[in-house]
Amino acid sequence: MQRWLLSIVLITCLASPGFAQSLVYSGGEGTGAGKHIVFLAGDHEYRSEETLPALARILARRHGFKCTVLFTVNPASGEIEPGCNNLPGTEALNSADLMVVFLRFQNLPKEQMQPIVDYLARGGPVIGMRTATHAFKIPMGSEFAKFSYEYPGPEMTNGFGRQILGESWAGHYGKNHEMSTRLELVPEEMEHPVLRGVHDVWVQAGGYWTEPLPGCTVLALAQPLQGMTPDSPPAADKQPCPGAWVRTYKSERGRTEKVFTTTYGASEDLLNDGFRRMLVNACFWTTGLEGKITPELDIAFVGPYQPSTFKFDGYVRGVKPTELTGWESPILPRPKVAE
Repeated sequence: MQRWLLSIVLITCLASPGFAQSLVYSGGEGTGAGKHIVFLAGDHEYRSEETLPALARILARRHGFKCTVLFTVNPASGEIEPGCNNLPGTEALNSADLMVVFLRFQNLPKEQMQPIVDYLARGGPVIGMRTATHAFKIPMGSEFAKFSYEYPGPEMTNGFGRQILGESWAGHYGKNHEMSTRLELVPEEMEHPVLRGVHDVWVQAGGYWTEPLPGCTVLALAQPLQGMTPDSPPAADKQPCPGAWVRTYKSERGRTEKVFTTTYGASEDLLNDGFRRMLVNACFWTTGLEGKITPELDIAFVGPYQPSTFKFDGYVRGVKPTELTGWESPILPRPKVAE
């Protein structure tokens, strides 16, 4: 028992320069043992810096995955700064079995972007959440311009979002903080492994309009609600549109791999058991463990999860990735109040 605890609590922030801000939750025994998931957190509004480490802890502690969480950080202070175009540690993708993307409008330095490009070129599975449909905003003329959500070229129109995830940024569909969303599971897809044990999915984020590429299999339709409670009525002028789907993409090297995309995932969305289970299932499915998905998979939070209400400029200041080590450190620590 002690040996198991020693292995499961091996959680470190790596010390080499490239990985200085990486948070690693090293799982021990479990279905995911031997699988490495890399999470990229860097949006400006929806608190990916809270959602992703909480999800990573569940997968590591409950199921044995090794989970590396990378954050956009202020290069001077080393503190988490959502969306600041500095995402150190992407070399971790060299050994990744899954990349989970929750970025927005990033224009990363070459040494940080290249491992992402290389991962896609070799054909690794991908999960995209919320703003990942517009993960990159890169000027024309850059060697990475084709990954930008606005890219017009026929070889990769609308960039990473459209060509890998199945949809780019298409605009809001309802109002955040006034309209929440019910994700209605598609009856014909209830046998899909990602939906195993999933029910009553309600999220607090407002809607995005989506029209995924042909060939995507829609698992859930997003119905905007006229209110911020699960029993709020449907918005009268808003018909449901796809809110979660799966697809495959073919890499430059000819490999075909799995993709799961949801246009939800804000910090408070993760509080919903149905949505959280869908994400855990998706991580199993994309890493080839669909046969191990059961309706009873443990999706309980590990340590205190106290999500901030998502909004622009609403992040918790002064937090370094090292403060999230250990199973019991709060996600995220509350700001210290001066006495």
